Amino acid sequence: MKLKGKSVLITGAAVRVGRAMALAVAQAGGNVIVHYGGSQPEAESLKAEVVALGVEAHLLQADLGQPQQAAGLIGRALELGPIDALVNSAAIFKNVDLDNTDLAGWQTHLDVNLTAPFLLSQAFWKAAREKGREGRIVNILDWRALRPGADHLPYTISKAGLAALTSSLAVAMAPEVTVNGIAFGAILPPADGGETKGLLKHVPAGRWADLDEVGQTLLFLLSGPRYITGEIIHLDGGRHLV
Repeated sequence: MKLKGKSVLITGAAVRVGRAMALAVAQAGGNVIVHYGGSQPEAESLKAEVVALGVEAHLLQADLGQPQQAAGLIGRALELGPIDALVNSAAIFKNVDLDNTDLAGWQTHLDVNLTAPFLLSQAFWKAAREKGREGRIVNILDWRALRPGADHLPYTISKAGLAALTSSLAVAMAPEVTVNGIAFGAILPPADGGETKGLLKHVPAGRWADLDEVGQTLLFLLSGPRYITGEIIHLDGGRHLV
């Protein structure tokens, strides 16, 4: 039970990859603070699954597109008890190119994918310092963040910013808090039903990821050596290489 007695706050934990990571934490003995935006039924069902594994689960709703709500989430979570780790997973992902990107869409991606992780991480670090506690932050990225292209423009740029933030915070928050990232590739088909035909021809591994692999990678960064900080692990089957 690598995380027994630890509490982990995961944003966007109610659905998809966030849900898989929450269950991985629970299976490793960790208590889970489930943040969700609009997915209350899914959050409640996840809480039931987590509790059934013999650990604690708490639900916190917040619109991370609203900076004030994002900034206050850590404080609300701390009212439940100490937090040992923060996983910034919630994200907006829209398939828009340069021609179709307007200011509102651009700003929404930045607010949720970059500003919210910054505000959450800052508050988490301040709390860790005040209490004299160690902590860990894991930012969920995308292989596109390290190889920005023209597709998914505002999403890609927001994730590239999060990659830079990961490096900067790793230095600024040392030694109390480690800050690392996981850059995903083909994990799950798009939630909007977007086209995936031919996608795997760009993946050297030739397959989609297994959600167990997501959990294993997260647990490594949450419970592995604290001497690792500022790293971004690509969980993409080699997609960023081609």
